[in-house]
Amino acid sequence: MLDGKVAIVTGAGRGIGKAIAVGLAAAGASVVVNDIGVSLAGDGGSSSPAEEVKDEIEAGGGKAAINTDTVTDWDGAQKIVQCALDSFGGLDIVVNNAGILRDVMFHKMEPADWLSVVNVHLNGTFFVSRAAAPIFRRQERGAYIHMTSASGLVGNVGQANYSAAKLGIVALSKSIALDMARFNVRSNCISPFAWGRMTGNIPTTTPDQVERVEKLKRMTPEKHVPLTVFLASDDAHDVNGQIFALRMNEIMLMSQSRPLRSVQSNDGWTPELIRDRAIPGLAPAFFPLDRSQDVFSWDPI
Repeated sequence: MLDGKVAIVTGAGRGIGKAIAVGLAAAGASVVVNDIGVSLAGDGGSSSPAEEVKDEIEAGGGKAAINTDTVTDWDGAQKIVQCALDSFGGLDIVVNNAGILRDVMFHKMEPADWLSVVNVHLNGTFFVSRAAAPIFRRQERGAYIHMTSASGLVGNVGQANYSAAKLGIVALSKSIALDMARFNVRSNCISPFAWGRMTGNIPTTTPDQVERVEKLKRMTPEKHVPLTVFLASDDAHDVNGQIFALRMNEIMLMSQSRPLRSVQSNDGWTPELIRDRAIPGLAPAFFPLDRSQDVFSWDPI
């Protein structure tokens, strides 16, 4: 489906990013494997993960180039895009997958924890997408695929930084979809369920937690390849501005913010009227607080 295409996959050294890079190459794309080889918290750095993925792609008959520039600044993003141009002469697909975690309860979160996570996920998605935009606009085609998260879509404990960044990616994707549709450029999000570094720290102190983790381990990163390949292909030319969630062999189209209920007072509102009339009228939409859709309450199979 991707013969002749050129793709960038950020954070492609491990996990979902690696699976997607290998999968895109198997579908015919030439792939820039971007990874700086840091720990899950963003520490250290090594070219080894990217080199290993490149070797695997080439062993399978595909084409790949490695890039170890960071997504967290404008110059790094420009170099990532230039790598695609220098290595393969073009660019058709950008998969924004790079990410780190610094989980901590909100009331204990330090500014560095916030900034580091937002810089990689949200700023990195903007920088790389923006660096590719002139190319996509000029050639009047292109596909962006961004990784969001259920933590962003429904929230999660101890992940204020990650959740905010991931929901911000959804808004960014929607804006890209609206702004660049006139150039036949698409922008969509995937919210993955998969076992890997990002989920490997889920606690297993109770039998229920152990059972849940065992189910998650069956959701391998490779489960996300078919949808990514499709969204990157010309066959997805009418799919734009959407959010998909993947859970094992299930593909879900996620809702986007719309009004749920409304109340009106012709004479305006007072705090007392809101208390007595508006909130009871709106209550079915949010009382009691429904946690059944929380990511850690979803049955993972």
